[in-house]
Amino acid sequence: MLDLVSTDPTVAPRDSLAALLGFPDDPDARRAAVLILFGVLDDAPSAHRASAAAVSRDLDVLLLARATTLRSHAGQVAFPGGRLEPADSGPVAAALREAQEETGVNPDGVDVLGTLAEVPLPYSSHRVTPVLAWWREPSPVRAVDVGESSAVFRAPVADLLDPANRGCTVIDRGPRAHRAPAFQVRTDTGEHLVWGFTAMLLDGLFDRLGWTEPWDQMRELAIPNLLP
Repeated sequence: MLDLVSTDPTVAPRDSLAALLGFPDDPDARRAAVLILFGVLDDAPSAHRASAAAVSRDLDVLLLARATTLRSHAGQVAFPGGRLEPADSGPVAAALREAQEETGVNPDGVDVLGTLAEVPLPYSSHRVTPVLAWWREPSPVRAVDVGESSAVFRAPVADLLDPANRGCTVIDRGPRAHRAPAFQVRTDTGEHLVWGFTAMLLDGLFDRLGWTEPWDQMRELAIPNLLP
């Protein structure tokens, strides 16, 4: 897992959601970071056997569902993360700090593998650095602030790769319809749809690692709350 995840530090979504929707780049965008934290969830393995030998049934990734009351990306599934603060030494420090604040994860049990290329997100005026990490010593996680997150959960990677859980979201903006990858996730916190930036990042990462399984790219999954 360590070798695979660190193979290419330039992995990024094939197209950002903002670019697909025609949002211009923002030179004043604020810097942010997200933590893509892989681990082993022994008590809830996937029922799907992934075709990639590196993906065991108990390999998982940490995700959260943002509160529906937030002004930005309300209700969306996301990686833990947020803006860089003046006290942060860089994206890695910001991603670990935000993950601890949002989910309660203990940074001492996290091994950072590296960072991916910064991704512009003009829709919310951010430039986001994904930080890849391995959960060496898992710690309990929860939605620390319900005003920020409605749920925190560990999604089996094999479930995300399962073609039965994959599809595309379609956003009509002007005369064009824009399709982007999406994932359905069922956990003890309920059923969630992973779409937008988070889904694109997962899709690009899985492709680069050689984990992607053939899936129906014409299958459409409904978005709970559309962009304005």
